[in-house]
Amino acid sequence: MKKRSLILLVAVAMMMASCVTVVNNENTGENKNETEMNTTMNDLLTRRSVRSYTDEVPPMEVIEEICKAGTYAPTGMNRQAPIIVAVTNREVRDRLSKLNASVFGRDDMDPFYGAPVVLVVLADTTAAFTWKEDGSLVMGNLLNAAHAKGLGSCWIHRAKEVFEMEEGKAILRDLGIDDTKYVGIGNCILGYTAGDYPEASPRKDNYVYWIK
Repeated sequence: MKKRSLILLVAVAMMMASCVTVVNNENTGENKNETEMNTTMNDLLTRRSVRSYTDEVPPMEVIEEICKAGTYAPTGMNRQAPIIVAVTNREVRDRLSKLNASVFGRDDMDPFYGAPVVLVVLADTTAAFTWKEDGSLVMGNLLNAAHAKGLGSCWIHRAKEVFEMEEGKAILRDLGIDDTKYVGIGNCILGYTAGDYPEASPRKDNYVYWIK
């Protein structure tokens, strides 16, 4: 009888320990999800446009991760009209910088602020009528992903004008991209921030209007 009682007590103890482990695992999962959500929200609230960079090129695997994040942006009817041209080649990067500056008649500045990497987003105008919005969402993903990976970034305009130029079209053709279909959306420059990270400007009072 004593032996049976002892076995029963051990079994009960093991069951209780198992229940505690399951509860702890569930709590751990909940805490992990909450932590991830908090991290995502923090990244969204703390990202800034960076306009000063070091010459150091980020690791290729980090750039690839950022590009991957861009490819998961939502697109109209999932037609995935945008594409990303990831430029890490310094010569091509400098050519794009000069073309960009020429749009507003300057040859004495770098519109990419020294950033060593340029992710050009273009969109196929024949793929979906939402091509412009789709490309903008890709840009947003790239900017936020860069910040999440510890890099500075900034949206630089005039991609449309640059890839309407013959030299810009030639870059696309060399990559096998139909230059008659694709329109430039924006340039996401990225790299390591030089100097202090920018502070946020105050949000305007009437940013959100509620209908409850």
